[in-house]
Amino acid sequence: MAATTTPATRNTRRPAPKTTKTNLRPLRADVVAAVIDPDHRRALIAQIAYYRAERRGFEPGHEAEDWLSAEAEVDTALTLGVTKSGN
Repeated sequence: MAATTTPATRNTRRPAPKTTKTNLRPLRADVVAAVIDPDHRRALIAQIAYYRAERRGFEPGHEAEDWLSAEAEVDTALTLGVTKSGN
């Protein structure tokens, strides 16, 4: 009588990928908006845009650039906060 053998079990689970800056994706604006009150977000953006203009001596013609840069900065900070907290 031949002995029956079972095939060796292979570990089919793959290790979780390591988190790096290159594989972190920014959250969509609607996800960020759901995390924070829109009025609070707008106030944060206004404050940062003001400080950017102040550093430049309030030179006119850069208002939209200040606002968009501040908006990106706030959304990035909120995104990182959401990612770190696991939400």
